[in-house]
Amino acid sequence: MAQPAAAHREPDQNVGIERPQGPRLVDTNGNDNEAKAAKTVATGPTARPPTPVASIDLRDPSLYLNRELSVLDFNRRVLALAQDERIPLLERLRFLTISCSNLDEFFEIRVSGLKQLVEHQLVRSEPDGMSAQRTLREIGHHAHELMTEQYRVLNDDLLPGLGRHGIELIRRDQWNDAQRAWVKRYFVSEVLPVLTPVGLDPAHPFPRIQNKSLNFAITVEGYDAFGRESGTAIVQVPRSLPRVIRLPSDTCAPGVRGLVLLSSIIHAHVDELFPGMEITGCWQFRVTRDSDLWVDEEDVDDLMRALKGELTQRRFGTAVRLEVAESCPHRIAQFLLDNFGLGDDDLYRCPGPVNLNRLSLIHELVDQPQLKYPSFTPRLPARLEHAPTMFDAIRQGDIVLHHPYDSFAPVIDLVRGAAADPNVLAIKQTLYRVGARSPIVDALIEACRAGKDVTVLVELRARFDEEANIDLATRLQDAGAKVAYGIVGYKTHAKMLLIVRREGRKLRRYVHLSTGNYHSRTAQAYTDIGLMTGNHAIAEDVHGLFNQLTGLGKVRRLKSLIQSPFDLATRLVQWIDFEADEARAGRPARIIAKMNALTEPRVIQALYRASQAGVRIDLIVRGICGLKPGIAGVSDRIHVRSVMGRFLEHARVFYFHAAGEERVYCASADWMQRNLSRRVEACFPIEDPKAKARVFEETLRLGLADNTFAWTLGPDGSWQRIEPGRAKPVSVQTKLLRQITSLRDLEVEPLAREHRGLGVEVGPGQGVLAQPLARDRESKSAARHAHAKRRKGSGRPAPIQPNGEPKQDRQPPRRLGP
Repeated sequence: MAQPAAAHREPDQNVGIERPQGPRLVDTNGNDNEAKAAKTVATGPTARPPTPVASIDLRDPSLYLNRELSVLDFNRRVLALAQDERIPLLERLRFLTISCSNLDEFFEIRVSGLKQLVEHQLVRSEPDGMSAQRTLREIGHHAHELMTEQYRVLNDDLLPGLGRHGIELIRRDQWNDAQRAWVKRYFVSEVLPVLTPVGLDPAHPFPRIQNKSLNFAITVEGYDAFGRESGTAIVQVPRSLPRVIRLPSDTCAPGVRGLVLLSSIIHAHVDELFPGMEITGCWQFRVTRDSDLWVDEEDVDDLMRALKGELTQRRFGTAVRLEVAESCPHRIAQFLLDNFGLGDDDLYRCPGPVNLNRLSLIHELVDQPQLKYPSFTPRLPARLEHAPTMFDAIRQGDIVLHHPYDSFAPVIDLVRGAAADPNVLAIKQTLYRVGARSPIVDALIEACRAGKDVTVLVELRARFDEEANIDLATRLQDAGAKVAYGIVGYKTHAKMLLIVRREGRKLRRYVHLSTGNYHSRTAQAYTDIGLMTGNHAIAEDVHGLFNQLTGLGKVRRLKSLIQSPFDLATRLVQWIDFEADEARAGRPARIIAKMNALTEPRVIQALYRASQAGVRIDLIVRGICGLKPGIAGVSDRIHVRSVMGRFLEHARVFYFHAAGEERVYCASADWMQRNLSRRVEACFPIEDPKAKARVFEETLRLGLADNTFAWTLGPDGSWQRIEPGRAKPVSVQTKLLRQITSLRDLEVEPLAREHRGLGVEVGPGQGVLAQPLARDRESKSAARHAHAKRRKGSGRPAPIQPNGEPKQDRQPPRRLGP
């Protein structure tokens, strides 16, 4: 259970930020848990670190949350945004469709994998110790509940809300005469020619149904032209047909935007497919199939060719879930289950369209800006605007880009500039997801045509982007680029760009590293951190990584970067253990980390040990979390929260107090087994003081301050939403949109230059106060006054500066890890 803040506004030593007054905790269903939270025993500023309990086995399954159920909890939080009346209505509909799309992928990948374990009687080895059979039972229970809530939100909240704004999804029994006539013409001209009914008999067996496609099971009576009386038919709907169609305005009431579903159009005219027969029933259905590609990479000569062969089979993998219309009779549902080899637990009855994902088209079809998020213009850093070239700007110092608040254009311009610059000799880049029409790929092709040496490592196995990546790899090869596909058995997930440029008599290397993909569209929807640097040590490391990925050789020791699968897991554990040692010795210690998922047992156990030692740990985990916070004697000092919102929180940022060094790292990797053991990842330091201060402020401090779109995780695995209560609402995404997209670099950078530390005060056995970066003369003066007052009278150690120790706690230099 998350702990309530004090009733008055003061620095909360436990939470690590200046907490607002009295937040109210509500669960994902909106239930008020304030009274329940008030019973929680709060740990105040004077609390002592818990005594480590040597008898506790940190591998005990009861200390871990189930990975699959954690995914479903994440989807509940996405669905909660669809219920939030503070969010524009069409965006709420979009969140509903995202939760449905996420659930589809969950069944395609995770549930299908569990079913294979059960089928082959293999033991599931996960930290929580739950068997595959029990996990599937729990998934079925929770997934049915989630689906029921999705349709309740659609039918009770969103559709009535849209109707009040003149946006009506009109059912076929509500069509007026003009609409009925128009729909009839549309069906005859646009739909009927591409439909193919299949009457089931020995010569027409049950057809192969594509993954997640729209289909109808139809029962008919009467004899056809050949005297047959099969009674049952299947109609498969091609993907080429739009699922939501806008009705002409002259068929609707004034001020009404009428929409109709393709499924309603087909259902209303299904008799046209069976002339002379009587339709006795018509029901939508959709099957979800195993969509994970499997290729034995060690037994194939050409990975691209092997994946192409697998892609054709993805649409017809093993069935894992059947969705049918709620009105579908039991005998028809059982008939479909039998044909797909599924059981009763795999059946999901839908009180509405069987594919809610398609309703996302409404967001595009309806032009009502007041029902959508307001548009904004990402900032272009002033240094990039004023410098003659990108290379000139980077030579002046490291540049941090925080997407989508900062424009992605500088990244594209860097590659384009390199392609056109006669002094650039070589470009090396990793591509994981870039989109079908990528300006990055176009620039690389232009670089090839300009005679540059272009090397691209394309990860063909980026899930659901395999086909697009095969196409772009082919384009790059045809243009003359050297294309590699990574390392057999390991996905290349690192995001790296290296440019080699001749400057005078020397060669200089420029680097871009990122927590996200080189995808111009997701850069507008995902929050990610990118670093542009000419740092010699970082550039040399990136060059070495490219040589390792394209050539042969042993692992080389890196100077600045940390690489998975070789060093990152070990280094993370070392950093965490170092903080634990510092706390045991009575010295300041602190960990703050932001990521998408946390499941790696070695890291979780290290965090438990650090908590037992007295280290204050704040984790911002967007999605999956296997760690249980708040367990007495194990994780008392670990707090976990999840921040949601308009953008998908995607950046991975890690802060360690590090004996006063205040290390900040960004990474392409989450703290998961797959990222740390089975992927090539890059973790890179943010060393420039300005850049470090900015990354810490915008990702970690503000992430901990959010009291509007944040949830906290309890020791029982339940997530509770934080409400601001009487305090001023704080949303990290709203705040950054207002600050970054409306401020110039000149307004931010001077403050960062003056800000010598990160504003984090840490004491042994105490919490932390993270002050916001001052943004004007008055707030800077107040911050200095508060700083002097704390140093004089608080009795706590002075703030630790990047290159120094607190005066009253000066210690011999200590090294963090290797």
